[in-house]
Amino acid sequence: MGSLSRAYGRPLALLLASILVVWVLALIVVPLGAMLQQSLWWQDSKGDVSLTIDRLYNDISLLELDRNAETDAAKKAALEAQIAAKQAEATQLEAQESNPPRSYGLANFTRMSGLHLYIFVRTIIYALMVTALALVVCYPVAYVVALASGPRKAVILTVALIVPYAINELLRVYAWLMILDYRGVINGMLAWMGFIDLDAREWIPFLENPSAVFLAMIYTYVLFMVFPMVNTLETLDRNQIEAARDLGASTLRIHRRVIIPHAKPGIAVGCIMTFMLSAGSYSVPAIMTRGQGGDWFSQLVYRQFYESNNWNMGSAYAVSLLVVCTAFILLMMRLFGVGLRDIAK
Repeated sequence: MGSLSRAYGRPLALLLASILVVWVLALIVVPLGAMLQQSLWWQDSKGDVSLTIDRLYNDISLLELDRNAETDAAKKAALEAQIAAKQAEATQLEAQESNPPRSYGLANFTRMSGLHLYIFVRTIIYALMVTALALVVCYPVAYVVALASGPRKAVILTVALIVPYAINELLRVYAWLMILDYRGVINGMLAWMGFIDLDAREWIPFLENPSAVFLAMIYTYVLFMVFPMVNTLETLDRNQIEAARDLGASTLRIHRRVIIPHAKPGIAVGCIMTFMLSAGSYSVPAIMTRGQGGDWFSQLVYRQFYESNNWNMGSAYAVSLLVVCTAFILLMMRLFGVGLRDIAK
């Protein structure tokens, strides 16, 4: 706050600090707090309440028939008292069924079925694989853009990376769907070359394999892996590379001892961004698999919220995914030996 006051003056510094506080509260603290609170309670509703209510109303109907047929005033009054008692009991049960009492605890986190737990673990593993593949694919691209090309080529390569992202993400995913579909571009080319017969349904089922999702995700999130590494590598003094080469270091050794250690903050940020986007992606697996390659955990979270209307369980699922992503961030920071200050650079 003191540095902001000296740089911009006290009124502007207070305005910037207020905007930051509102931003953090509105976009981070309040939504996460509400989701966490929602995940820690559930409503107890006995399974036989509806059946009990039906039986009470059936008894009330029978008692009303007996009352209408009864001529004795005393017996009629007794039947009316029974009807009133059962009606009161039914009303009480209906209120309990519509607004059952809340219970607090971690039950929403432990109620995850075996199938959902399997999908959760598989999604995390797949997201790790997407991150690793994206790192392998994007590191050479970042190196070429930042170090191995001149200024003009670097601009051309950067523009070539950015231009496809002027198209909406859904359109890019659908483009890969058309390429990998049963009668898509690749299968069409293979049929044209005589390797397969589309009329006999001999196409290669790319969409039934997780690799199709991996490919679409790497393409969709490539910039989030490339640009952090480019920003870091651009700050590397090229004289260090020349000095290492003059001392007889091989290309592999130069990358391992000079370039990669300098690029650690960018690699960490790229891995974090790619993993979090992959683990929480909904549109890419939903479109690319067409229900053939298995669900991703984000699809289960969506169904809990909007199909099962179970917001408590959906919040628990979302918090579980958030915890794993946070753990991954801490692991990347520990693995690459970087802190928040290094990542911010």
